[in-house]
Amino acid sequence: MALQLNTTACDGSDVFWTWILWLLAAFIIGLILGWILKQIFGGGGTSTVVQSKDDLTKVEGIGPKIEGLLNNKGIKSYNQLSNTDVATLEKIILDAGPAYTTHRGKTLTWPAQAKLAEIGQWEELKKWQDVLKGGV
Repeated sequence: MALQLNTTACDGSDVFWTWILWLLAAFIIGLILGWILKQIFGGGGTSTVVQSKDDLTKVEGIGPKIEGLLNNKGIKSYNQLSNTDVATLEKIILDAGPAYTTHRGKTLTWPAQAKLAEIGQWEELKKWQDVLKGGV
């Protein structure tokens, strides 16, 4: 026994295309309303937190390569650097290999320098950096 759908109205007209057009119109209206609501109320629960990336090379003792090492470990802002303990920073330098051994011990002031940068104390940071050599 085969199931057969009758798409012909009682008056003999074909209603299949009429229904398809109504469904297509409803779908398009739904897309438009969804877009408008997203513009008004934001992305809803699917939004992601964007972490700002600071120029860590402004900290005495950090160059572009060290900044890359820190970024790879998730340290991309002054706030993150200021909240990272010296032992963790030393481990990052140690794990980077022998090319970075000259930087060991220079991480002692990085969190404090980053804190000054984070709170915008650039003049104080500059005064301190004038007496530092490579971060120590």
